This record gives sequence, C-alpha cells and structure tokens, in this order.
Amino acid sequence: MIDPAISKFFEDQKTAWLSENAKKLEGEELAQKQIECDAIFDITEWLTVNAPKAASRAMTTHPSKFSHPDTGVGKTNVKNGTYVSSIMFYGERSEDGLLKTGNVTGCEVDSIGDAGALKIEAFLKIKTDFDGRLLVNHLLDDTQVAKELYECSKLDGEWLKGSLLGGMAKDSGGVIFTNSRIKQVYFPVKESYHQLSVLANSGLVFELRKRLNNMHFGEGVKSKRELKKKAEYSESGYSEIYDITTIVFGGSKPLNISSLNNRYNGTAYLLASVPPHVSIREFRFPKSDFFNESLNYRQFKELFEDLHKVMKIELGGNITRQKLLTARDNRIKALVLKIMDSVYLMRESSASQYKESSGLPVAQVIWLCAEKADERDSSDAWLDEIIHDCTRWLNYTYAKLLGDKQILLGNEEFNEIKKLIEHRVSENREFLR
Repeated sequence: MIDPAISKFFEDQKTAWLSENAKKLEGEELAQKQIECDAIFDITEWLTVNAPKAASRAMTTHPSKFSHPDTGVGKTNVKNGTYVSSIMFYGERSEDGLLKTGNVTGCEVDSIGDAGALKIEAFLKIKTDFDGRLLVNHLLDDTQVAKELYECSKLDGEWLKGSLLGGMAKDSGGVIFTNSRIKQVYFPVKESYHQLSVLANSGLVFELRKRLNNMHFGEGVKSKRELKKKAEYSESGYSEIYDITTIVFGGSKPLNISSLNNRYNGTAYLLASVPPHVSIREFRFPKSDFFNESLNYRQFKELFEDLHKVMKIELGGNITRQKLLTARDNRIKALVLKIMDSVYLMRESSASQYKESSGLPVAQVIWLCAEKADERDSSDAWLDEIIHDCTRWLNYTYAKLLGDKQILLGNEEFNEIKKLIEHRVSENREFLR
C-alpha cells in the first residue's frame, strides 16, 4: 500500500487543479473536468510525464547561486563553463555552541534549476507518514516506501528511480565541480593550505529568518507589545533582537536563485556580527562608602523603572498575588546582581588602590578587598551590615530616580525588601564572597 502522504499529495493536486479550471462549472461540464483531472493526476500518467523533469533540477543544501547567480546545474551552465556540483551535506550535531550545518534542526533542503520541474520537486519532498523522512531519502535508500511506490505506479522500477533521482546523479565518477566565480579562500588544513569554495547553507539562512519572524510577529507578541506600551504586567514577556540587516538574493526574480529563496521572496536576515562597543571607564576604589561613591544611580535607572512598573500593579486584579511578588522579586534580584558587577571590579583593583587609612566601614573592606577572601569565607557577621546598607541604597535610589512617581515604602515594605535580599544572600553566599 502506498504511503498515505503520497496519496494526499495527489488529492491536493486534484483539488488545486479543479479550483483553477472548474471553479464556475456545473453539471455535465463539471463531470467532464473531473474525468480530465483524474486522468492528468493518475499516478502512472503523472509520473510518466513529470519524473524525467527531475533531471533539470538538483536538490542541494548549499546552492552555489547564493555565492554567484551565474553558476548552476543547467545545460547553459555546462555550455558556458559555469557548472557547479549540487552539494548535499547535513553535517553532524555536536554540543559546541556553534551555529553551523548539523547543529540546527528543521532546516529544509533547497533546489536549483528549471522552474518547470517544481512540481516533481514537491513530490520528492513529500514528508512520508511512515517515518517523517522525505520521499527522496526513501528512494536513495531503496526502502519499503520506495518499493511500494514503484509497484503502485505500474512503471519500471529502475526507470522510475533513475528518473526521479536524475537531478542528483549528474557528476560522474564522484567528481565535484566548483567554479572560479564562487568566492574562494585559502584555508589551512594540517600543514598545508586548501582552496575552498564558500557556499551558504540556504536551509539554515531561511530557518533563521523564519525563527526571527516568529519572534517578532508570532502569536501573542503584538498583545505583549501593547502591554509594554501601557506599562502593564505581562506574565511571559517577549524577546527582541536589534540591528538586523535584510539582504536580497535574486532581485525581482528570486526563483532564479533557488526554490527556498523564491518562497521567502528573496529576502533573508543578517545578525549583527561586530565587536561590542565598550566605553573606557576608570574605576576608583571608594574611600568612605561604596554605595555613595562607586554606584552611579543613572546606570540603574532602567532596572528601577521595571521595578516601579511592577509595584504599580494593584493586588486583586487578573494577576495573582504570587505572580506579582515573583515579578517584583526578580526585579530586585537583577538590581543586586548589577551591584555585584561593581563589587567584582573593586576586588580586581583593591590590591593597588585600597589604603588602610581610608574611612571605609570594616564590613565594606571585607566585602571589597580581594585579600580579605579568607575572612569572607570564615565569617558571616559582615554580611548583615552589607545587606542593610544595600537595602537602604535601593530605597534611596528608587526615590531619587522616580521622584514624584515613586511609591513610598513603609516599614513593612522596607522589611520585605530586606528579607528578600537576605534570602537572596542565603541562597548565593558563595557568589557574594
């Protein structure tokens, strides 16, 4: 029995054909069109006509046309000396953190060549119900799915297989052809250099575009953006990636590049790949108080504004008390972590900048000086004073930054924040030391 996905392919083709050719017909005329449709999409007839067309297209994971549009696999390319082999390379998945072929799931196989053979390409790309693999892979591996297709088609199996895989068997003798039009680099391999032709994995290129589009325009993102504009609470939030550049392949004729390029209208995205801009700043060790001298409250403004938005939300609405408390706690944790960034910078410079004649409180000396690591590990008494000072600074800076917008903290709220910081410290003592 033929794979159900193949049967569905032909049913979909019939539906599309009738929709285009018999939309306004009725009665006898409609019946005649249905008979004509059944004849056109009879599996034997359809494969007899379309299978040989597969030779004019080549399935590939790394189309050469993305490097130079004049290269390709057609007869014109052979005649003009611009022929380049179609490459099928899936790579191997490895946990190395690199964005490369094999490490990204969901990438589609692309194709290049004659646009008149797109239907047979769609046939070869059917995802079978048997195991989810593409039909072309079953043909290559001579699986039971392929054998059932040959039997159902009533055509010679060897002829049908050779025709359907015609676009993948152009290079005789296993020779791979490149071309000078493709960007080439000399790359060191062991003790010598190899000249490599650089090809883009188009499936990876457009998988990136698809994921970025889902991130920007996916379900629920619009409503979350509206919540942000109104400074209202969102349970899950959304992600944003900036400095994206759009690149165009193929101009007004994206199909001249590849089928995937045509599907995405010839546009893809480039992520920013430049070194981060780092401003040079001089960190000076505090002389009397770390919180007043070393923390620039303006650098905390965005974090305090996020905290303020959460604190404005009243209890009793659609958001549970627990979710509100969790959201507030997360904002305060972010503030504490940013303070610790400055603490680590102070420790790096403490050996050369700290002077015993300074007026720093003992607790801050223990906290900020690298040479006090043993004392930080052996005692917890200094932490109580640091926690209290940190809580006071958070309260003061919140009031300074928000001004009239601030929500005044009473003793109860102040104690809650202090307890939260204490809890944070208790869970991350090694981090603070």
